[in-house]
Amino acid sequence: MKQMKIGKSGIEASAVGMGAWAIGGDSNWGPSDDSESVRTIHRARELGITLLDTAPAYGLGHSEEVVGKALEGRRQDYILSTKCGLRWDTVEGALHMERDGVRLMRNNSAASLTVEIEQSLKRLKTDYIDIYIVHWQCLPEFPVPVSETMGFLLKAKKEGKIRAIGASNLSTENLKDYIKHGQIDLIQEKYSMLDRAKGEEFFGLCNTHGITFQCYSPLERGVLTGKYKPGTPVNMARAKSNIKWYQPEFLPRIVELTDKWAPLCKKYGCTMTNLVVAWTAAQGNGSNVNVMVGARTSAQVEENVKGGGITLEAGDIASMRKDAESIS
Repeated sequence: MKQMKIGKSGIEASAVGMGAWAIGGDSNWGPSDDSESVRTIHRARELGITLLDTAPAYGLGHSEEVVGKALEGRRQDYILSTKCGLRWDTVEGALHMERDGVRLMRNNSAASLTVEIEQSLKRLKTDYIDIYIVHWQCLPEFPVPVSETMGFLLKAKKEGKIRAIGASNLSTENLKDYIKHGQIDLIQEKYSMLDRAKGEEFFGLCNTHGITFQCYSPLERGVLTGKYKPGTPVNMARAKSNIKWYQPEFLPRIVELTDKWAPLCKKYGCTMTNLVVAWTAAQGNGSNVNVMVGARTSAQVEENVKGGGITLEAGDIASMRKDAESIS
């Protein structure tokens, strides 16, 4: 597994991380087996994945609790990231969404984050978080200056509660505002070869300011594994229902890619999942893209990990991009 620096933080982590969204077991993904989730987290580390990402909103705290259980006695073996700014235990904030019988509120105020970080530390059974990420940015209904949010985060960093600051689901102006008010080491955005807009928007800024670009949903929530064909049963929970490539009119295009890239899979001795992960990791400046791949079974993490050790030739990277652009 390749290793990489996270921004300017001094933290070194695996180039491929494990995302713990699905193990939250909410309506986004459907029920999960907590025991299997713990085994998956341990298996990821055995295979060289050190970076583990979760969030309070994943299963309304449940993902963090499962991660906390998995890390008991093993905390030093992982680089742990979690998030802040989405709460379901307060009415203060701007409505993000209603889900699973609660209203998720966006609130990035210092007062709210002061409560939230302690909740996360308790669920995770740790006294520090390696990378603390502002999950979603403010809405006009409840504006909070980035200077206030960063003020809290810098204070938490000084106190040793966090080691690095990140932000997610940003606009260009959001990121420039964070940069103006303090060191930000990582941004996390939805990015895949079929959804490249955020990379085009942020790669330049990340290169300039020494920020790691971490992509989530690089496999388009499973469709780019190559395992889905027309007629293949799909558990279409909320997370997958938003991915157009699962629809009957688009899925055949994914099958075309699978067939076209069969020679590349043979060349590199890998699966389509491995190939896509390796391509994604090669974006940006070639060394500042971290690939966060979700998993909730040992088999899934075993499938994902190999992509972090493959170096694709430049010509293959370019041809894959051209192929992806032709269908998307």
